[in-house]
Amino acid sequence: MSQLLNGLIVKDQSGFFWVEVESRQIYTCRLRGRLMEEAQSSDIAAIGDRVRIHLNEDGTGTIEEVEERTSILSRAVRTEGNRGAGQSEREQVIIANADQAIFVFAAAQPTPNLKMLDRFLVAGEKSGIEKLTIVVNKIDLEDPSHITALFVPYEKMGYSLLYTCAPDRKGVESLQELLKGKISVFTGPSGVGKTSLLNAIQPGLGRTVKAVSQSRAEGMHTTRDSEMVRLDNGGYLADTPGMRTLTFWDIEPEELDGYFIDIVPYVGKCRFNNCAHIDEPGCAVRQSVETGGISPSRYRSYLAFRNELEKAYAL
Repeated sequence: MSQLLNGLIVKDQSGFFWVEVESRQIYTCRLRGRLMEEAQSSDIAAIGDRVRIHLNEDGTGTIEEVEERTSILSRAVRTEGNRGAGQSEREQVIIANADQAIFVFAAAQPTPNLKMLDRFLVAGEKSGIEKLTIVVNKIDLEDPSHITALFVPYEKMGYSLLYTCAPDRKGVESLQELLKGKISVFTGPSGVGKTSLLNAIQPGLGRTVKAVSQSRAEGMHTTRDSEMVRLDNGGYLADTPGMRTLTFWDIEPEELDGYFIDIVPYVGKCRFNNCAHIDEPGCAVRQSVETGGISPSRYRSYLAFRNELEKAYAL
């Protein structure tokens, strides 16, 4: 066999993988047979994976090896039709080896969906991604004191926050620096100004990412269609559609509290080791909610997610 080339999966669609090698040449690849068998039960390869490929005579490539991952952002995918009755069946890897996840929300128009933000943060904590950043866009549309009341609690928890306004370019240089040379997940709900923010980061970037999204919509029958866009500063921006309908993967109800970094410090202080923090006596978590140590909004998210997981495990 000829020498193998090191590469990075930058696009994934219907069992085909577009792999960028060190020369920036991109080859369309398939998995080697033994890897393809493994892929039947789990996503053995996804965007962000570092791989080694063999070049074929027809100009395509074959993925021979997939390196060990440093982080895995996943969701649970459900079975179709009668089989499984809609139960969560397997893990779908949204992206592997991301250096950071950037969650974009608007200060106003639309009103921030903190429950969605909490869902992203739990998934981020589970993934092992090193850096999670919250970008608050459209800061020109809301009173600063109201923005502070909503988002500063997250900063006190230890999350990085960046406040931006695309038209005025406030925070844009800081965001550009944050993205530089990194593989970044960049996501958020509709209407928060992601396209304008992307165009401020790099001219035409918003249109490029939107084109990727539209291409995906035309092929919704595929198991996954994901792509990373190369940035001028050397980094990659991952368009991650799976975050919009994120169902937790491999989180049991009893361990959910471990992914709420503001709840974790109080878990060991509860009277019972198996405290669910719902109605048990001597619960330090609920006591902290009452005294202001934990945000009531965060606690409501915890209760909602716990209920969701308990229902899923009951099935």
